[in-house]
Amino acid sequence: MKPLRIGAIAVDFPVVLAGLAGYSDLPYRLLCRSLGAPYCCTEAMLDRQVLLEGKLRKRLVRLDPADHPVAGQIMGVEPETMAEAARALDRMGFDAIDLNFACPVRKVVSHKRGGALMNDPDRALATVRAVVAAVPSRPVTLKLRRAFKGDGPTPGDFSTVARGAFEAGAAAIAVHARTVEQKYTGRADWSFLAAVKREFPDRTILGSGDVMTPADALRMLAETGVDGVLAARGAIGNPWFFAQARDLMAGRAPRQPGLDEQRDVIYRHYRLACEATDPRRGLKLLRHFSLQYAKMHPRRTDLRNALVPVRTEEEWRAVIDAFYLYTPAPMC
Repeated sequence: MKPLRIGAIAVDFPVVLAGLAGYSDLPYRLLCRSLGAPYCCTEAMLDRQVLLEGKLRKRLVRLDPADHPVAGQIMGVEPETMAEAARALDRMGFDAIDLNFACPVRKVVSHKRGGALMNDPDRALATVRAVVAAVPSRPVTLKLRRAFKGDGPTPGDFSTVARGAFEAGAAAIAVHARTVEQKYTGRADWSFLAAVKREFPDRTILGSGDVMTPADALRMLAETGVDGVLAARGAIGNPWFFAQARDLMAGRAPRQPGLDEQRDVIYRHYRLACEATDPRRGLKLLRHFSLQYAKMHPRRTDLRNALVPVRTEEEWRAVIDAFYLYTPAPMC
């Protein structure tokens, strides 16, 4: 296993938690950490959200001593504002700054953020240079897509942004092997990841796209030569993803958590969510997350149907206890 380094940060395992809107908040990062995730990224934050005092910023930027190393992911339009946000995250104690030039959500792209930067190399590189200058003591990384649109094997805008970013001092790039236009449809082009690694053999390249299982993560490493893999949709509802990938890497069968362990982790997630926010929001988050945890349950359809009408903590606990075997859990 090749060592994974992101600037001065040594990461002991090359499968890490990607930034996931609505999912990679502090409670879920802490769960994944406890189950083998060596490095995590926050959900994307607008640069102006980072700079604006308020409840939203407090929730998005919350850290914990157990949540390191961690990258704070930001996206925006103006290089100067992105640089200010990076300086703020540096002061807060984030270990790295990640620039999101990949988000394909229409609302984000229409405001010239996220994946729109794949169609504007000059602005993308101006942003990289401004952020690298603003936080000289922190590694700066980028999340890119292989192109804004089109099917070319090596779209010119990608190479321009990637090469220019490394020349400006970026420590690593993460590449989602779909175009912005594709969003999450079709198959990710892993051959593009291999081509990127061949183009930048001495740089840190992380791959993303269609990593739905721990076995997929190891297959991506083997087939493309990338230095690390971002676990995204495949890790939603399966915080054991990282421990399972470690098992596979060590030649062991991946441990499958029983229903009792799944229940304990769900309740732990709930407690962490309540502590990070409040019981009302904690319940809202776990109602949402429970539908993802249901993917691992042998009666997933029945469980999801039972969760849909849930509105109160008592109703939610009744469903969890009924489907995951009953053991009293402390109230939040």
